[in-house]
Amino acid sequence: MKTPKRILPLIEDGLVDEVLSQLMSGKEATVYTVRSGSEIRCAKVYKEAAKRSFKKAVQYQEGRKVRNSRRARAMEKGSKFGRKQQEEVWQNAEVDALYKVDAAGVRVPKPYGCFDGVLLMELITNDEGEVAPRLNDVTMSAEQAREDHAVMMQYVMRMLCAGIVHGDLSEFNVLVDDYGPVIIDLPQAVNAAANNNAEAMLERDVDNITQYYGQFAPDLLETRYAEEIWSLYEDGELHPDLQLSGHFEDPEGSADVDSVLEEIKAAFAEEQERLERIRDAEE
Repeated sequence: MKTPKRILPLIEDGLVDEVLSQLMSGKEATVYTVRSGSEIRCAKVYKEAAKRSFKKAVQYQEGRKVRNSRRARAMEKGSKFGRKQQEEVWQNAEVDALYKVDAAGVRVPKPYGCFDGVLLMELITNDEGEVAPRLNDVTMSAEQAREDHAVMMQYVMRMLCAGIVHGDLSEFNVLVDDYGPVIIDLPQAVNAAANNNAEAMLERDVDNITQYYGQFAPDLLETRYAEEIWSLYEDGELHPDLQLSGHFEDPEGSADVDSVLEEIKAAFAEEQERLERIRDAEE
């Protein structure tokens, strides 16, 4: 196929030999399969901020620090230089997150570096060499759903142990190969200790994944992994090899009507976001 303009510099630098096909196009990037020497990899070409449809980006950027004070001031002012720096921070966030969560024992594509807005990384395939499907395209038995859900809850917990919340985790951001689920798409990953939205984002991540697996094993819908994981995190008792139960006891006390109403509003908003993700995936 014709080489996309953004990938040409990688070919000139010898990082990519050939673009084979377009794999997918989403709200924040277009992904291509490429050949690098004898290996088939994927190249994720990030869309420019003006063309990106990822919503509430400011929430995800909270807590991301920039060491260079000049860059930080430019980003705050929103100058042309500052917007360019903001884009670099957004793109490099995924590379940093991939390395961190991989070290924490979470299955993610291996990154090979980000070059001028193009992330070169491992292509996840099955044993026959075919591109692994996304979770939303996979059906399974109740037993398999429980097994894979447990793996995903372990991954969510291990990411938090590394100080990271995915922030946009759903059946559309998980691939499934012959060895189980692989988490993808982390440019919006947040610093759990520095972002005030981290707890709500983790709850949404867990709910999205549980709702999907719950189609095949309805008993999973009764679990409360998000509350369990976050409570352990706040108490300083979370560690990568902890065996989760999925159970959580609410603290004693009277019902908070305002909190219940807020939860109802949040649930409605999450359902709207879920429907929008489905529409984006179908485009």
